[in-house]
Amino acid sequence: MGTTPDGRPVPPAHADERAMLESWLEFHRATLVLKCEGLDDRQLRLASVPPSPLTLLGLVQHMAEVERNWFQRVFAGQDLPLVYEEGRTDGFALSPERGIDEALAVWRTEVARGREVIAASSLDDSGELSEQEAAYLGDQGVSLRWILVHMIEEYARHNGHADLLREGIDGATGA
Repeated sequence: MGTTPDGRPVPPAHADERAMLESWLEFHRATLVLKCEGLDDRQLRLASVPPSPLTLLGLVQHMAEVERNWFQRVFAGQDLPLVYEEGRTDGFALSPERGIDEALAVWRTEVARGREVIAASSLDDSGELSEQEAAYLGDQGVSLRWILVHMIEEYARHNGHADLLREGIDGATGA
C-alpha cells in the first residue's frame, strides 16, 4: 500500500470488500491525526466556527468514544463505561488537564481494541444495538459491514469539520 506525501495510507484501487473498507477507515483515522499535527494546546482547543464549541481536541476525544461504542459495545457486546465521563457523553467536553498527547494515546488504544475485536469476524457477523439505537435503524442487529461503512462516514464527516477548524486556526488546507 502506498502513502500520500503527508504519510497517510492510500486505499488500494482494487481489493476485496473487507480490505477496501478497512483501508478507507485507516485513511480517515490518519487524516484526523494529521489535522492535529503541529498545533499547540491552545490551538487544539480553539472553537473557530462560532457558535459551535467544536474543537480538534474534542474531535479526537469524540472519535475515541465512537470507536469504543461501535466495535466494543455494539459489535462485541462488551459492557464498558464511557471513555470520558465528564460533561456530555459524546466525548467533546474538554478537561484542562488532558492535552492532545493523552487524548491521542486513549484514541489509539480504542482503535487497537476495535481492530482486535473484529479481526477474526466476518463482515456478515452482527452486533446488537441498544433499543434506542435500534429504533432509528429499525433492526436490533447490525452487521460488521454496516459498522465499518458507518465508521468511514463518521470519520469523513468529522474530518470535514477538522478541515474547517484547522484552516481557521492557521490557514492549513488539504485532504
